[in-house]
Amino acid sequence: MDFNFSAEDEAFREEFRSWLHANLPKGKAEDAGDSMREDVSEASPDEWKRRVEWHKKMHAGGWVGISWPKEYGGRGATLTQQIIYNQELAKVDSPVLVNGLGIMLAGPTIIHWGTEEQKKRHVPKILSAEELWCQGYSEPDAGSDVASLKTRAIEEGDYFIVNGQKVWTSDAHHADMCLLLVRTDPEAPKHKGISYILVDMHSPGVTVRPLVQITGDANFNEVFFEDVKVPKKNLIGEKNQGWQVAITTLMFERSGIGGGRDLMAQVKELVELAKTIRGNGHTAWEDTSVRQKLGGFACEAAALRYTGFRQLTRRLKGLPPGPEGSVLKLCNSELNVRMNKFAMEMLGPYSQMEFKAPYALDKGKWSYRMLASRALTIAGGTSEIQHNIIGERVLGLPKG
Repeated sequence: MDFNFSAEDEAFREEFRSWLHANLPKGKAEDAGDSMREDVSEASPDEWKRRVEWHKKMHAGGWVGISWPKEYGGRGATLTQQIIYNQELAKVDSPVLVNGLGIMLAGPTIIHWGTEEQKKRHVPKILSAEELWCQGYSEPDAGSDVASLKTRAIEEGDYFIVNGQKVWTSDAHHADMCLLLVRTDPEAPKHKGISYILVDMHSPGVTVRPLVQITGDANFNEVFFEDVKVPKKNLIGEKNQGWQVAITTLMFERSGIGGGRDLMAQVKELVELAKTIRGNGHTAWEDTSVRQKLGGFACEAAALRYTGFRQLTRRLKGLPPGPEGSVLKLCNSELNVRMNKFAMEMLGPYSQMEFKAPYALDKGKWSYRMLASRALTIAGGTSEIQHNIIGERVLGLPKG
């Protein structure tokens, strides 16, 4: 296979690289520019402001949702240019955009399933971050088995009346809109009676309660819906057929979590850490077993990069992300955990120091990453669920 990019794509790379060089914020964030931490943490007011300003600058430059259709505010870039875009952002460790779930999930799902009115109403605002989005799937008794959800939506005139609870809802405390799964036919089989609706998070009856994580952050939330009125025009797809739409969103999510980050950059950080840590008169890097371990991580990260190209091939054929995204999501999140764990082993006693603690190596970011990394093995479907999907839908194995 030829993995070289075309002259047109390389020209796109140079254009974006030049724009980043001219516009990237000069100072590092309070978290040392650690974009991996920004993905799963709750930003301080100053940090959130910094990210909003960066999002607006990116949007003004035409660098948000670049592969989306031009008629909805996108750039109309090719999928290969999207890959280049992600590569260049990773190289400069840019701030994370404030509407990650809107861009990764809401926009692509609405473009794929929404009416023309829904696309024109929401997609441009997702790009500009005028509408921040969250995803209402998991419930206290419906985590990995999302289809067993109990949140109800009853028709009343031109509205659905929604009652129920969602949990682990990332960014709900910032969100203006929510992709919500509700049960509209309690008598139907659990996968058949679900509808997919868009809910205004500022509606009367919506309550958001933050959940504090082991890192001390509170980016996940509980969300309660009490007699919330949702216009029927906010239904995506057909009533009682929302599971199909939900699967599309999950495929975008798993591809985004698994394929959106090149872990080779993290391998390089581990190499630098190994060259910094000293013990028994030499650095960790001088230990053959350490170099072998890091070499193994590099091989896995490279394999994931090329596996992502398989998913790219599917998208280039005009198809939505498929179950192959589960391979990326599973392997990427598990490799991330193992690399952070190895960092803890190299750090030894220093691993006990919290983020930004005095005398902590690398400002203590590795201990934070270790605590935070488990979240990505749960978000978007747990590792156990991904194993089932790969076995059944990719390998064609019989159900146990």
